[in-house]
Amino acid sequence: MYKILVINPGSTSTKLAIFNDEKLISSETIRYSAEELSKFERLIDQYEFRIKTIEEFLSKLGYHYEDFDAVVGRGGLVRPIPSGTYEVDELMVEELKQSKYGEHASNLGAVIAYEISKKYNIPAYIVDPVVVDEMQKVAKISGHPLFERKSIFHALNQKAVARKAAERLGKKYEEINLIVVHMGGGISIGAHRNGKVIDVNNALDGDGPFTPERSGTLPLTQLVEMCFSGKYDYNFIRKRIKGNGGLVAYLGTNNAMEIQQRINQGDKEAELIYKAMGYQIAKWIGKMAAALKSEVDAIVLTGGLAYDEKYMVRWLKEYVSFIAPVLVFPGGDEEKALAMGALRVLRGIEKAKIYKEEVQKSV
Repeated sequence: MYKILVINPGSTSTKLAIFNDEKLISSETIRYSAEELSKFERLIDQYEFRIKTIEEFLSKLGYHYEDFDAVVGRGGLVRPIPSGTYEVDELMVEELKQSKYGEHASNLGAVIAYEISKKYNIPAYIVDPVVVDEMQKVAKISGHPLFERKSIFHALNQKAVARKAAERLGKKYEEINLIVVHMGGGISIGAHRNGKVIDVNNALDGDGPFTPERSGTLPLTQLVEMCFSGKYDYNFIRKRIKGNGGLVAYLGTNNAMEIQQRINQGDKEAELIYKAMGYQIAKWIGKMAAALKSEVDAIVLTGGLAYDEKYMVRWLKEYVSFIAPVLVFPGGDEEKALAMGALRVLRGIEKAKIYKEEVQKSV
């Protein structure tokens, strides 16, 4: 039996979980006050402070770091890499500490895991970070050489539910073609061909359908005119694209359950906007079906919105069931997905990749 410690940092919290093989033994969310975090100039500088709070959590339960066979952190903004479980090495930590590819709370996961690994001599991993890049070359062409389509998506959950879908279909993930739709605050739609995501929208930076809080792909000329109108600054425009776009902009909330209640009460505007989001998701599913040449074994719906069977799941099935059967795996258990990535390596099912080696391959 393997004991695994999972560390999933957020901007104001750290989610922790302890697994014995596939079984969750304990979990906790450590929350931090604004006062506690204000002492740190940069987000990445918090790692030593967060390690101490993790030690306190383990101590309460009677655990020590030495009790674990592996520690696995949430993968951060590293350079684009193939999917898989990666050993955390010096190069990865150095780049994350420098925020070389962007600053995000998830960057802390690998750094914290590495510090624990060094001190207690247990392996440290990350699994399927958001920058997983398996896109085929043709999918990266944007329409102008100054711009390239990028792969930034919910890789961890997409890969985890893709494996579940393959298991349900009685096949290996590497043997089938899937369209996986993660529907949360951000929405990513990936074309999975034989275990690789050959095309996907950039769910972080304004590509794809609109979402509860992001605008998605907007009419380009109108956006350019808005940017040069002289009325708005960079931060205002950026916030309209990510944070104050989508359902928030139209309906004043990113809470899908609230919108569902409004629809139940006869709010026709809420129904139209919510259905329009589903309509755009369905169109992107159609795009990914084309990318897979219509050879699709299943369409997989996941993320928080996949709990909404009455409206969103029903609407999507009406639009896309002609393409392939629709499978639904609501939610997104990141902690379990991280633990399973480490477990596959510990059991010898998968070999851990070395970040430095993958970087050298891409040079």
